[in-house]
Amino acid sequence: MKNIALILALFVVLAISSSVYVVREDRVGVLFQLGRIVQADIQPGVHLKMPLIQDARTFDRRIMTLDSQPERYLTSEKKDVNVDFFAKWRITDVGRYYTTTSGDELQAMQRLHPIIKEALRNQINQRTLQETVSDARSSMTEKLVRTANEGTRNLGIEVVDVRIKRIDLPEEVSESVYNRMRAERSRVANELRSQGVEASEAIRANAERERLVILANAERDAQRIRGEGDAQATEIYARAYGRNAEFYAFHRSLESYRAAFAGGESVMVLDPDSEFFRYFDTAGRVE
Repeated sequence: MKNIALILALFVVLAISSSVYVVREDRVGVLFQLGRIVQADIQPGVHLKMPLIQDARTFDRRIMTLDSQPERYLTSEKKDVNVDFFAKWRITDVGRYYTTTSGDELQAMQRLHPIIKEALRNQINQRTLQETVSDARSSMTEKLVRTANEGTRNLGIEVVDVRIKRIDLPEEVSESVYNRMRAERSRVANELRSQGVEASEAIRANAERERLVILANAERDAQRIRGEGDAQATEIYARAYGRNAEFYAFHRSLESYRAAFAGGESVMVLDPDSEFFRYFDTAGRVE
């Protein structure tokens, strides 16, 4: 009897445990009966099901990320660009999601990826390279989300956002573009250098011309002032010497003596009675 009671208790426990399932806060549940969906979009909480006949599965209802590898696209100018993007998506209809993807997240992303790629290709094909770069984070992403959601409606998922991480030119194209940019910058730099050299030469020429003009004017003014000074000095000397001619003659003789014997080694052979030695005769001067 004890064994039978124990078996019955175990059977009851197993029946109860197989009749209860839990849906976590970040999940959404689907209830199956013999492999067929009988209830979808089951909200978080504790729920009951028929043991052995019914089965429950849960799926992540949080926003998930689809990260793409950079791929080449063609602009309206027929220029190749490498675009790297990622998309944010989530499950909105878990029943349809399970029907189309068997509940496999990898399979869902494999079906979502070409839809977004095609929408991105159409948007870039309608824009020039400059428009693609300028619209990459504004109007183009909004149109990408709308177009992608039109293609994912049957998958039971919603594209929340599509963002372009990077837009690059292909390596062979970017190298030629960089070479052209480098050549253009070099041309502009050489032109600016030549303009600078020309401007510096003009500045130097103007400065030299102004220097010569200033020196000429200064020399002219100096000669004029010097002439005026000499004239005034001569006039003063004339007035001063005119008052005493004898003193003037004596002063001139002293100046002559000073100039003649300035070196200290001069030798002169003259007649003592010559006019040059007239003021050396002090007795004569006293008389």
